[in-house]
Amino acid sequence: MNTNRLSKTVIERLPLYLGYLKSESAATAEHISSTTIAKALRLGEVQVRKDLALVSGAGRPKTGYVKANLIERLEEYLHFKAENTAVLVGAGKLGRALLDYAGFAEYGLQITAGFDSDGRKTGTTERGIPIYPLSAFTDFCRENHPRIGILTVPETSAQGICDLMTENGILAVWDFSGARLTVPDGILVRQENMASSLAVLSEHLNQVNQ
Repeated sequence: MNTNRLSKTVIERLPLYLGYLKSESAATAEHISSTTIAKALRLGEVQVRKDLALVSGAGRPKTGYVKANLIERLEEYLHFKAENTAVLVGAGKLGRALLDYAGFAEYGLQITAGFDSDGRKTGTTERGIPIYPLSAFTDFCRENHPRIGILTVPETSAQGICDLMTENGILAVWDFSGARLTVPDGILVRQENMASSLAVLSEHLNQVNQ
C-alpha cells in the first residue's frame, strides 16, 4: 500500500493510534481491537476500523490486531523509523523549546542545528544542539543536507527565511511564524497557527458560558 492513497485527515489520526498503542494503557495487551482503540481515544469505531484497514488490513474477528505488528505498520507508514534531519531558524524562547524537546526522536526527526541573526543567541542548547549565526546557514546546508526547515522567526522575517531555506535544499517547512508563505512547486509547508487554535478554544469557551 502507498501512503499517497491516504487523505490528510487519516494521516493526522495515525499518530494518535500509535501513541495509544505505545502508552501504559495498552502496555499489557498482546492483541488489541479497533473498538478498544476507538473507546480510548473517543473516536468513532467505524472510522478507526477503516483507518487501520488502510494501513494493516482488517483485524481478526474477536482478537483484533497483534499490537506489535500494528505498531510496526503504523511506524512504517509514518516513516518514523527513517531519520529526517531538520534545522531551525529563530532561537528565541519558542525555538529553544523546540531545540530542547527530546521527543522528536521518537518520530524520526533529528534537529541538527539552530540559527539566529542575533549573535547573542548563538552557542549550545541544554541538549547540546549548536546554534549558529544565520550567516552560516548556507554552508551548513551544503555540508549536511537537512530536509526539513523549522521556522520560528517573527512574521515579518518569515518569507525571507523561507526563501533562504528553499534555496538551500530544504524540501519541507514547518512554520510557526503565522505568515502566509509562498514556496516553489514541490515544497511542502505545514503551518502551526497558534492564533487560529486560540480562536477555536475561545469560541468553545464562549459557547460554554452562554
